[in-house]
Amino acid sequence: MQQDLLHRYTFEKLDVRGELVQIEHTYNEMIAGHNYPAPVKALLGELLVATCLLTATLKFEGDIAVQLQGDGPVKYAVINGDDKQNMRGIARIQSEVTGSTVKELIGNGVMVLTITPDKGERYQGIVPLEHDTLAECLEAYFAQSEQLQTRLWFATDTTQDKAKASGLLLQVLPVNKEKSITDFTHLEALSNTIKDKELLELDANTVLTRLYHEDNPRVYEPQAIQFKCGCSREKTITALVNIGQQELLNDVAENGEIKISCHYCLKDYSFNEQEIKAIFN
Repeated sequence: MQQDLLHRYTFEKLDVRGELVQIEHTYNEMIAGHNYPAPVKALLGELLVATCLLTATLKFEGDIAVQLQGDGPVKYAVINGDDKQNMRGIARIQSEVTGSTVKELIGNGVMVLTITPDKGERYQGIVPLEHDTLAECLEAYFAQSEQLQTRLWFATDTTQDKAKASGLLLQVLPVNKEKSITDFTHLEALSNTIKDKELLELDANTVLTRLYHEDNPRVYEPQAIQFKCGCSREKTITALVNIGQQELLNDVAENGEIKISCHYCLKDYSFNEQEIKAIFN
């Protein structure tokens, strides 16, 4: 499998578009060191795949955040990314994890989709989590917000040394409504035959050829996906300034130094008394 790539494709005679994403390195960097239970790793894997697919589907330039929040064992899970496929993510657990479906993990909650374009106004969509799977929740979002028939298939594997996540998307093109629905139904039936193992282990061209060999999918140049946290010492200093010098110096006097950890990549940033004074001078 070619790792960490987003593939877009269309069909020569069918009014449907598709995407296929396969992720390994980015996924493993994102969950490294967090000690998430297996169901939470799987949820983050699906959320990562979903965010990558959404960046291409919604056609924007800027930042995207897809967050699940509720009253279940997982308080929230979020993936932050952008149109260049730079991704990071985190989950917060507030009680013992016993289930594996979205409803069991998040409880009564919502999915919040936030798009912050480089140019233009910020957009936020909120969808109730009324289904057992993340794929079904996202399909409901497209039906409600975009009014485009959409199907999603997700697969994750966290049982091996290296976790893997993959996903497939089909969406009608708003051209000829009657024809596009017929085309979509045909491709949906073919896509339903895909097995998780195939999505996770076969390269993209093999997957698409097996599914749609009679429909001539045209596959475009893939886009690379990577983990990018975005934290820095400079950003940490900006946060410290908002706290105030005296409170920081009190902490240093009590603990010897101030240590700030990035929630996403777990990198530590330490500051001693001299460094704190230098910030404010």
